[in-house]
Amino acid sequence: MRDVVTTDGTRIAWEEQGAGRTLLLIMGVGADHTVWAQHVAHLKRSFRCVLLDNRGTGASDAPAGPYSTAQMADDAAAVLRAVGSEPAKVIGISMGGAIAQQLALRHRELVDRMVLTASWARMNPMSEDVFSELRDLRFLLSPGAFQRRLQLLIWSPPAYAERSGKLRAERDELVDEPMTASAFAAQVDACVDHDVCAALPGLDVPVLVTCGEHDVFTPIAAGLELAGLITGSAVERFAGGHAHHWEELNRYNLLCEEFLQ
Repeated sequence: MRDVVTTDGTRIAWEEQGAGRTLLLIMGVGADHTVWAQHVAHLKRSFRCVLLDNRGTGASDAPAGPYSTAQMADDAAAVLRAVGSEPAKVIGISMGGAIAQQLALRHRELVDRMVLTASWARMNPMSEDVFSELRDLRFLLSPGAFQRRLQLLIWSPPAYAERSGKLRAERDELVDEPMTASAFAAQVDACVDHDVCAALPGLDVPVLVTCGEHDVFTPIAAGLELAGLITGSAVERFAGGHAHHWEELNRYNLLCEEFLQ
């Protein structure tokens, strides 16, 4: 992986795959760039996919928190400037969608168009408590037990049942978490504090919002509110949960490819 050092001295790791117009991929809380694998396998045929590890995750530095989505958007901007491309397409999932919003608001010249998946403009009290519970549990549970709780939140019941054997095997084999509990807490703080409702109506970037009908992590109302705040945005509803981008992988990949092109 390559890296860039931000203005506050944090090293942000990134890599690229494929060729074509630049597509920046920003993942959600607690996840590094490798979680994009099933999407990149398709998207790299049409785009130069740039994948970064958010601060606190993967090969990037994990400075003391709390973090903010604005701060992580500045990290993403540093990566795009290091890449040296034309304005980029952007896909952000969950926290990554919140970071993408800030990226477009703070660095408009770097963004061409965006897909915001399972994200929010601000959190409602239920989502705040869901995220806060995860922050606390990360300090208390074993890696496998924490992964089980996360799996139960992000998958819809039918998708969980279909994948239960694989999901159980993954958490049984998990020995270490991919990031420290303190870095996870710092990212959760960024999620909970994210509120750009006042700024989004002035955003002039083409946006597609995707949301899951059975998302208990960030309920569909949050996605619809997000879309309603962005003039001209399009919305695609999926039958699944927070992980609808995996539950209907082919539909999601094709939808992103078509919108971003």
